[in-house]
Amino acid sequence: MAASQSETQETSGFDVAAMPQFQITDLTGRQLQPKDLEGRVVLVEFWATWCPPCRGTLAWLGKLKEQYGDRIAILTIAIESDEGDVRNLTKSLNLPVYWAMGTPEIAREFGDIAAVPTLYMFGRDGKTVDIYYGAPDDLHSKAEAAISATLQ
Repeated sequence: MAASQSETQETSGFDVAAMPQFQITDLTGRQLQPKDLEGRVVLVEFWATWCPPCRGTLAWLGKLKEQYGDRIAILTIAIESDEGDVRNLTKSLNLPVYWAMGTPEIAREFGDIAAVPTLYMFGRDGKTVDIYYGAPDDLHSKAEAAISATLQ
């Protein structure tokens, strides 16, 4: 299910025009929904424990959270992964992001997830800024430019 570099989607033709009205419980037991993330740029990362590029993307997301603080919110949703493995990985990474287990229902709310990692970026107004499939070489630079522009 890992995506190739050619599977990155540009800013037109989004499957999801705005953040879905989801409700998810993070690994600490906290219920999260879009209203809890309002007013910030929101990054939602779908990933899997068996996906090597996902680990690099998760570490980078942790650095973004440290850089931008409360101006962004990052929700990482593990799919096709054992919860014990997810909990072990999240403890070892120790990143300042929300961690949650995905379900088929939550994946459908985001338009189905065909590849991991898949990163959704939503503006402070909840509208989709961009969607990134896979971990292409230019993912970090493109996403960071979009975050910076969205925060201005």
